[in-house]
Amino acid sequence: MQTQLDDEYLRRIVSSALAEDGAGDDITTDALVPPDLTGSAVIIAKEAGIVAGLPVAAAVFATADPLLSFQPRVSDGARAAAGDTLVEVEGRVASILHGERVALNFLQRLSGIATATARLVDAVAGLPTRILDTRKTTPGLRPLERYAVRMGGGQNHRYNLADGTLVKDNHWQAMRAQGIDIGGAIRQLRAKARQGLRIEVEVTSVEEAKESLAAGVDILLLDNMGRESMRQVVELARGRALTEASGGITLETIRAVAETGVDYISVGALTHSAPALDISLELQPSLS
Repeated sequence: MQTQLDDEYLRRIVSSALAEDGAGDDITTDALVPPDLTGSAVIIAKEAGIVAGLPVAAAVFATADPLLSFQPRVSDGARAAAGDTLVEVEGRVASILHGERVALNFLQRLSGIATATARLVDAVAGLPTRILDTRKTTPGLRPLERYAVRMGGGQNHRYNLADGTLVKDNHWQAMRAQGIDIGGAIRQLRAKARQGLRIEVEVTSVEEAKESLAAGVDILLLDNMGRESMRQVVELARGRALTEASGGITLETIRAVAETGVDYISVGALTHSAPALDISLELQPSLS
């Protein structure tokens, strides 16, 4: 599992977020907190969940003030209980306050994604099915949100449109307008796509799956398909293609979907609607 985030990307996204928040012109803090006042703060989990985003929070405080000390007390991917201390920060109080909201925004968002992912991963424990994210990410934050999915025990789907093939419903509409069938589409993809890329096709019925398998696809995306139909397609595809279920899958239904035998389950909600984890920063009372 890839755990590293690109340093240059982190510097760019953190600097942009701090500028957006006006951290360099904090009217309230600059009026009330002397620049030489030092102290410490703790970042605390207010509810149980999976921690993700500590390197991003560290980059926020380092950008706000390189002299701040940032000491994680847990690692990304760790399960935190309500009340656990995640980080201790020491240095100029004004600098801590300048970076507080941006650091928490990243931590809450990414920990929420990791926590939502872990719940789905736990729900299919003991089965070989793997949980994937999708491209339904916040613009500009895709590397971070995909990282959070990995911290929750999930895996990443293709990174972007240039990273893999996936023939979806609107592609089918465009092809039908040209009189191209599934076999023709697969031949065009194999001729034009980079060598070694697997061809994935979205299907909504057993018949479409049969046609796609006959055309030689590598992966079948079973879109909003009933579980009995999924079982039939999984049996048809065995030894011929991988299978991926997607569409309307929830924590309550995911195990039953995995029990059909699909290789993957992709869930857009991991990144487009995971609730933020409640995390707060508290200044320690002993300021000097």
